Formats: sequence, structure tokens, C-alpha cells
Amino acid sequence: MTTPSGHTEAIAASRVIGTPVYNTEGDSIGSIEDVMLDKMSNGIMFAVIGFGGFLGMGEKYHAIPWAALDYDEDRGGYVVPFTKDQLKAAPAYSIEELTGGDGEAARDASFEYYHVKPYWH
Repeated sequence: MTTPSGHTEAIAASRVIGTPVYNTEGDSIGSIEDVMLDKMSNGIMFAVIGFGGFLGMGEKYHAIPWAALDYDEDRGGYVVPFTKDQLKAAPAYSIEELTGGDGEAARDASFEYYHVKPYWH
């Protein structure tokens, strides 16, 4: 089975981390800092996208549902179907908050904010 853009379903996490992410307008919005895994369902909870900051200070992290990312070969990165304003208004977290409570609070807020169908239902 393939993704909407025709890519295979499997990819090594090491190839994903550091990949740039763009919004619908083509602007670079950050890069994938990490991928949070759901150990109970063997699924991907969300991608951790780093926005802003300088030398690791003041950086905000956003949990974006993995299903919302689509790889664009021409850009060499992932594209999310969200505007700059939607991304600016999205919930932001520290790394500790993303993993606290097994990551469920960040996951639930992310799926609700972006209106993505939860994979765990």
C-alpha cells in the first residue's frame, strides 16, 4: 500500500528526523525533530516539528499527526495541509510536555486541533 503521493508505507525513522517541513503556501516551517511512537498500538502518535528558536533556545515543538504529513520529492521534505496562521495558533510544547502522561495529552490536542481522524479509535 502507498501514501497519497505514491510512496511506500515503510520508512526508517533515521531518514525522517531532520527532514524539512513546509506549509501549504510553500514556506519552510521547521523540521522533524523526532517521531513519537505508540507502544501499545505499534503506530506513530505524531511527528515532533521544531518551530523557531535559536541554537535550541526558545524553540517550540508541535505535535502534528503523522497522517497529515505528505512527502514532496521536489521540495525534499514533508508538506502539511495547514496555513501559516493555523500553525502559529497550534498548541506548542516543551519536549517534556510532549512525552508527559505517555504523550496522550499532546496527541489528543493535536488530532483535535488539526481535525485529523484519530488512529486509536
